[in-house]
Amino acid sequence: MTNLVPDKIFLTKGVGRHKEKIASFEMALRDAGIQAVNYVQVSSIFPPGCKLVSKDQGVKLLKPGQITFIVMSKNDTNEPHRLISASVGMAIPADQNSYGYLSEHHGHGLTDEECGDYAEDLAAQMLATTLGVPFDETASWDERQELWKLSNEIVRTTNITQSAIGQRGVWTTVLSAAVLLINSSASENR
Repeated sequence: MTNLVPDKIFLTKGVGRHKEKIASFEMALRDAGIQAVNYVQVSSIFPPGCKLVSKDQGVKLLKPGQITFIVMSKNDTNEPHRLISASVGMAIPADQNSYGYLSEHHGHGLTDEECGDYAEDLAAQMLATTLGVPFDETASWDERQELWKLSNEIVRTTNITQSAIGQRGVWTTVLSAAVLLINSSASENR
């Protein structure tokens, strides 16, 4: 059986608008650059040894019709003036032989920063509790983030977030995704 542990990952986001709900989702996929793959939504593990690459690098490794594993957050509305957002947070451990976490969050009335911080915080919480790093639920995001950085266990947290405001007469879809690439090194050498 093939090794299905991804070796590269990239983050992307998109927004789409159309009178049909499914078409607005397709437009968001196009905006994110991932419309031509057959995606399989997976849960939230950042694989050990996986390398975070740019969206441009990652998209070049995709082939039309390819089965592609994705952690995705999406949200949609047909309500005018409704603020929607979707975010994927990431927490990467200092030890490259350990796994990290990805988290999805979507909301209504949340800015990019609010939704992104929440998703990033969720990923960092999951990683911190796995690593035994102290976790104070009552502390603010900034306080927890500083504590995690000082622990030397979590090397990086980040998020990718897309928000948009609904418009009259059309569906608006936002999505954020972490795209997991398997054996991408072999693809680069072809």
